[in-house]
Amino acid sequence: MSFIEHSVDLRVPVRTAYDQWTQFESFPEFMEGVESVKQLDDARTAWAAEIAGVRREFEAEITEQRPDELISWRSLDRPRHTGVVTFDKLDDSTCRVTLRMEYDPEGFAETAGDWLQIVRMRVRGDVERFKRFIESRGRETGAWRGEIPGDARTNPGTPTNPGTPAAPGTAATPGAATPQGYGPQDHVPGTGVPPAPAPRSWTGRNPGDDPPAVPNPRV
Repeated sequence: MSFIEHSVDLRVPVRTAYDQWTQFESFPEFMEGVESVKQLDDARTAWAAEIAGVRREFEAEITEQRPDELISWRSLDRPRHTGVVTFDKLDDSTCRVTLRMEYDPEGFAETAGDWLQIVRMRVRGDVERFKRFIESRGRETGAWRGEIPGDARTNPGTPTNPGTPAAPGTAATPGAATPQGYGPQDHVPGTGVPPAPAPRSWTGRNPGDDPPAVPNPRV
């Protein structure tokens, strides 16, 4: 496996950057060689992309997703790769996005060295184009604020839901479990119980959100 990493500072709030990255079907707007990304469900996407001169179709699975913090994934087909994109708040109006990927070039006609150099340049370009994409708009075109817990097998010793959840109408006890994807601000007042989760919106924003900014037409 070969490791690739690139970071960029964005002049948008961390939430704006994160929310835009959850709109996977917009990736062809700023990712070189990506023809299409189709959302299959909350955790799986289907890709069609040209990589090092070879057209590939593959599925990827999100292995962990934490709002405003990170999204990690792995491919389910060739080319085998894993990745994580992290979001770090610098101040109220700027953030840092870091993309880290591990690739296995096995099976490509090109030599591993040539292939890795192509992918490294593409990853750098994709992150820089994402910066221009979101900064030129100033706000996200959509958002999904759900959470996908990490695989316990990759995080040994970390309990998934420690404690005991509070019953309706009672206060939560110390260490009480909070369902993944919720914070204190999401609980229904006076119940200690979170509301039902909103489904991922394939068209962009979730019900009740402000209308998204109209994206610039693709050229």
